[in-house]
Amino acid sequence: MTHTPVFGITGWKNSGKTQLVTRLVAEFTARGFKVSTVKHAHHNFDIDRPGADSYRHREAGASEVALVSGRRWALMHELRNEEEPPLEDILARLAPCDLILIEGYKRENHPKIEARRTETVDRGPLAPKDPNILAVAADHPLPNEALPAFDLDDVASMADFIQDHLKLSGTAP
Repeated sequence: MTHTPVFGITGWKNSGKTQLVTRLVAEFTARGFKVSTVKHAHHNFDIDRPGADSYRHREAGASEVALVSGRRWALMHELRNEEEPPLEDILARLAPCDLILIEGYKRENHPKIEARRTETVDRGPLAPKDPNILAVAADHPLPNEALPAFDLDDVASMADFIQDHLKLSGTAP
């Protein structure tokens, strides 16, 4: 289990999660924090392309393929017949940092902000059924919302909320 503070952004597809996470990463790094992220993908995805050497390694049956250069490295793990790993297992593999922002993972038990956009309002809010959702960020008014509500573009206030909730020091260590 990680001891690094985690906070999530959740919501329905097309609710603005990715944009919000990227803007929060920029805000927290500008404040001096080292931030890592975990994004949950619901569908088959690939970060590799057919024909690339690393793709060919995986296609040949490699369980893990590390792709390393002088600028970055990536580790791809093929699940094959394994179950998707729990979030805690993924968090444990991350290098030390000050904060981990999690995108998606609607059903996990970490603190979250729910992102809502007008075009996804017909799906209904997630917060009433998830006590881990502590606030809502929306691009439309929420007059009857019981939780703290932020404008989807008010990233600084959401970062303050997250920082206060997690008791992160005013400036990164």
